[in-house]
Amino acid sequence: MNLDHFQKWVNDFYGERGWTKYGPFIRVGFLMEEVGELARAVRTTEIGRDRPDEGDRSVEEIRAELIEEMGDVLGNLVLLAEQYGVGPEEIMKAHQEKLVKRFGEMAEKK
Repeated sequence: MNLDHFQKWVNDFYGERGWTKYGPFIRVGFLMEEVGELARAVRTTEIGRDRPDEGDRSVEEIRAELIEEMGDVLGNLVLLAEQYGVGPEEIMKAHQEKLVKRFGEMAEKK
C-alpha cells in the first residue's frame, strides 16, 4: 500500500464513522495523544516499563504495539493533511527539498 492509497483509505474509514468532522485543532490533539502513546511504546521497546500490573509481554507483542502506535500517528497525520488539501507526495517532496537545500550533497546521496 502506498501513502496516497493509505490516505484515501483512512479518510474513507474515519469518514464512515464521523471521525473526519473534527477540525484541525482537535485533530492535532488526537495526533499528540497518539504521539504520546508511540513514545510509551518506544520506551517499552528500548528500556521496558518495569510495571508489574502490565504483565510480561513477548518481543512480538511489544513490536506489534509499536507498529500499531506508528499507524495511529500516521493515520492522524494524513487526516490533518487532508484537511489542508495536502497529499503525502507533496509532503515528502517538500521535506526532501528542504533538507537538500539545508544540507546540500549530504542529503542528496541517499
